Amino acid sequence: MGLPQGRLENMAFTAADVPPQAGKCFIVTGANAGLGFSASSVLAAHGARVVLACRNEDKANAAMERIRAATPGADLAFLPLDQADLASVRAAAERAADEPRIDALVNNAGVMYPPLVHTAQGFEPQLGVNHFGTFALTALLLPKLAETPGSRVVVTASLAHNFGKIDWDDLDANKSYKTSQRYADSKLANALFLYELDKRLRAAGTPVMAVGCHPGVAATELMRHSKSFEIFMKLFGKLLLNTADMGAWPTLQAATDPNVEPGQYYGPQGLGEMRGPSGVAKRKKTATDDAEARRLWDVSIAKTGIDPGLAPA
Repeated sequence: MGLPQGRLENMAFTAADVPPQAGKCFIVTGANAGLGFSASSVLAAHGARVVLACRNEDKANAAMERIRAATPGADLAFLPLDQADLASVRAAAERAADEPRIDALVNNAGVMYPPLVHTAQGFEPQLGVNHFGTFALTALLLPKLAETPGSRVVVTASLAHNFGKIDWDDLDANKSYKTSQRYADSKLANALFLYELDKRLRAAGTPVMAVGCHPGVAATELMRHSKSFEIFMKLFGKLLLNTADMGAWPTLQAATDPNVEPGQYYGPQGLGEMRGPSGVAKRKKTATDDAEARRLWDVSIAKTGIDPGLAPA
């Protein structure tokens, strides 16, 4: 997409541009490492309460210790969440709803290039965790988010969405499974979810805003299943790619920048959107296709059994 209409004051957003966040609460999924950890650290340093939604409690506690070492007195909490199991997603949403307020749900958790091990509900692992888990958690927390005017849902996509093409006839990969293609498909699903969620939220007149982002290409634990990426990192990583801290800048912009536009998509502004400060990013045409977005919405309700309760725009 081209540049949107509206305010575009900050086209080079970094962690230094995050405004004070005292009194606000952020739920960050996949927060114990990589982009989620970096974003959580910055939010805590700016006074926010940060709820780290993670699968592993020991890793979450270790992450909180690291954050508190840099920001003594940081207001942090652990929320058990495994997006590969909708029962865990439901339990996490119920527990999160006990927070006095939620200012942003930062959907950061994801998997990349895992072996074909279906989720608890039988979903292909990348679509299951990256999209269906995100869809379900968001849907369940929308009523709580709506209690706080100006609250946000942040959806994390990827440059890989440009290569995505959802296989509607084999969503669960029972016929074939190519890891890189399925990852791209899941990221296209994230982009389509952002697009449809934004339309429906605005049509319903809710106080919740949907905002998207992508980290460029960042060196994080998400890449742990890719040996070729590991080799690439050793040769060119420092020259071409974002660090995890830099990769978190679009997330932080989407979650905190007062000038963000509803439904907009943010990412690095340098070197093919692979690295650098954050600003408005590009989406492929399919990511804003009305028919595809609505189809995914309907399929997501059918697959998860969870309905956000938002009428078509």
